[in-house]
Amino acid sequence: MSFTPAVSAKALKAMRATTRRLNYRNRTDLSLRDISRLDNPVLRGWLAYYGRFYPSAMYPVLRHLNKTLVAWAMRKFKRLRRHKTRASQLLERIAEKQPYLFVHWQRGMVGAFA
Repeated sequence: MSFTPAVSAKALKAMRATTRRLNYRNRTDLSLRDISRLDNPVLRGWLAYYGRFYPSAMYPVLRHLNKTLVAWAMRKFKRLRRHKTRASQLLERIAEKQPYLFVHWQRGMVGAFA
């Protein structure tokens, strides 16, 4: 018998639902720094609890958050309105220049924007 201490599928689904419920994609009144200030304590807790022994199991949730940030950028900036690739490239550049902004960017989960 083997055991992998990873996050369950049910917990992953609940975390994505929490991200959806926070509705960042429609909060164009917030800046990226505001979103990070609101979301980092939650992310830090999830990564400390669920990602302790098997951090790569958290990638689906972190990828979902990155895609939510792309959707936010597409709504926030008119020039990115119908340009998902450009929005993801913008966020990738921001993640390279300011990796301290989000907890998962500090840990290297940067490349899954598109």
